[in-house]
Formats: sequence, C-alpha cells, structure tokens
Amino acid sequence: MSVIAPPPAASSFLSARIQHLAESQTIAMAKRSRELAAQGVDVVNLTFGEPDFPTPQYVKDAAKRALDEGFTYYTPVPGFPELRQAIADKLRRDNQLDFQPNQIVVSTGAKQALVNAVLSIVDPGDEVIVFSPFWVSYEEMVKLAEGTPVHLKGAPENDYKVTAAQLEAAITPRTKAILYSSPCNPTGAVFSRAELEAIAAVVARHARIHVIADEIYEYIYFGQEPLFSIGRVAEIADRVITINGFSKGYAMTGWRVGYLAARPEIAAACDKMQSQVTSGTCSVAQRAALAALLGGRETADEMCAHYLRRRDLLLAKLRDIPGLGLTVPEGAFYLFPDVSAFFGKHTPDGKEIKTVMDLTLFLLSDAHVALVAGDAFGEPRCVRLSYAASDERLVEAARRMKVSLAKLV
Repeated sequence: MSVIAPPPAASSFLSARIQHLAESQTIAMAKRSRELAAQGVDVVNLTFGEPDFPTPQYVKDAAKRALDEGFTYYTPVPGFPELRQAIADKLRRDNQLDFQPNQIVVSTGAKQALVNAVLSIVDPGDEVIVFSPFWVSYEEMVKLAEGTPVHLKGAPENDYKVTAAQLEAAITPRTKAILYSSPCNPTGAVFSRAELEAIAAVVARHARIHVIADEIYEYIYFGQEPLFSIGRVAEIADRVITINGFSKGYAMTGWRVGYLAARPEIAAACDKMQSQVTSGTCSVAQRAALAALLGGRETADEMCAHYLRRRDLLLAKLRDIPGLGLTVPEGAFYLFPDVSAFFGKHTPDGKEIKTVMDLTLFLLSDAHVALVAGDAFGEPRCVRLSYAASDERLVEAARRMKVSLAKLV
C-alpha cells in the first residue's frame, strides 16, 4: 500500500523572498477592524489612506462613454498616448517639469510606478536612503529589489523632515537612491522649496544617486507657499523620478491609475519591467484618468478644503487628550501623534503598554477605534490616524480615545 506523503512545510517551498516580505500593517489593522465590525461592533476605522468622497461624476461618465466607444482591448504598456500627453501637460502646468510623452509610464496605481522605478535602478547590495517616517511599502519594495533600505529619521521638532546635512552624512559609496513622499504619508509634512533645493545640492555632488519623489498627495496641500517638485532643480533633473497618480486628488482609489515621469532611459526601463508583469493599465480606467486631468482641479480643490476643515476639527479634539504629542500637517489627510507618554502604563486588566502596537490593540479592543502603529512607518513612538472620514466619526473617535486613554494608569 502506498503512503501519501504529508504536504511540505510552507518554509520548504515558499521563496525566501516572500517569507521575508512583511505584510502591510495598514492592511493588517484594517483587517482586524473589519473582523470586529463583522461581529456587530461599531468600529471607527481610521486606518486606510482612502478618500471618503466619491469619484467625480464627470470622471465616471467618461468611463461609461469609454465602454460604449469600444475601449475594451489591450492598451499600450506605458499608457494611451493621449493620456501620457495630458500627464506631460499637467506636469508642465502644475509642477514646472518638462517631460515628453515618451518619458511617462502609466501604471496600475502609483504603487506599481514606485516598484517599477525601484526594480529598474536598484541592484543587489545598493543602498536606498528612505526618509523616515515613511510609507509602509517603501522598505519592502527596496528589499524586493535586493537592495538595502537605510532609514534616515527626521526630528519631531522639524516636523519629522530630514535635513540636507543629515542626508550628506548618510551617503556611502553604495548609495543608489533616496526615496521620500511630500506631502508625506504618514506625517503630512511638506518639504519647502528651500529644503528641497538644499537636498538637491547634496544629490548634485554625488553623480550616482537618483531621487524617487512620491508626490501622490500633491493636491491635498494646505500651505501658502506653492508646492515645489525637486525635479525642477536643473542640476539633478535627469536623476529625478517623479511619482504621482489619481487615487488621492481625484478620489479614484479603485480605478488604480498612477504614473511616473523620468528621463527616457529610465522610462524605457520601467516600460520594459511593466511589460513582463502587468502590461498596460485598464483601458476604461485610463480614459477616466484622462477625463480627470482634462476636467481641471475644481473637485480636487473642493475635497482639499474639506480635509483642511477636518484636520483642524480633529486636532482641536485631540489636543484635549493629555499625553498626545501633536504636530500640524501641511498636507495629506493624516495626523501622526506621539503616544510614547502612555508606554509603561497599564490597562484596567493589568496589562502593560510596552509598545505602540500594544496601545493600538488596546484602543481597538476598548475604544473600538482602529489606528495604525507608527513602527510600520519607521517611528515606534507614534500612531497614524486618517481623517478621511466624516466629521461625526472623527469626533466620535476622539471622544472614545479620550475615555480609553484615561483608563491607563
């Protein structure tokens, strides 16, 4: 009688690559929140970086027309020519960046554009300086490319922004790129023109280094000074890869359209990479994205005004909670309070709050408020709250947090 061998342990057939890849803590915390909600618990979920506004009607109408007009076939790998032209026009108009359509690659979300860029320029052993706090996926993308992520931490007193002097001190012969977002996820901090020009001056002295500038939150910006793109600095313009997309500014998260702009050789490399992974982005989504760009910024500016009001509302409520360390973000839709004052305290059932994860789990179970632990973003003293939610839910979240945090002794 033959004996059926038991299935091998996961570690024996899964690649080392996937075993070493961390799950997104944003997604993991949202999953915990949904599990509680499925049990009938009223959870205020402030984990996701997703606009709570609907996609503008004129964008949806364009998608419907695209179906009727037969846009249902494969698309060019780097995107429809007319969309790439519209993106080039947008970059010239809004960012004073001079790109031709052949320097644009449209991808299935800005996340894919980032991965394309990293995989196209990073070799095994290359170091990528990641400005910290950072979006959760940056580190894992660098690891997928077999590069080494180097965290460069901004100081809280500087709104967690890295300085040019810090960057200069962190560069080694193995440094290949720097990677950052502005406006920043998770802090909402925005680099000024002077700060980016100083960083660019450092990069200019190191010919091997490229800059990957994630500007996905560009249209959610509250500052008075015009937003500045580091790609405008002529000395390093050909070494800057600018990342953007439609998810945040146009409330098009589910449409999954992003793009990058870079010098022709890098754009061609990203085109080549994408051709072997997903090929061209969804045809209907691209037509919707084209309509979004051609329709201007009115709806984006309206949403931005709502986010600013919500920011101020939530800040006012959280300032009433003793122990929270708050900074005022200039963009995006997140707050990133320092919660380290609660470390070492104990829950009503005697459990010690040792880490930020302990605190987020306590708030989820006791207050039924879902947040993301800051260690996922490189800052283990903080939590991230998204204020892409209604006024009522934000006020309720702050009320519940105040009650629960007061229980810690």
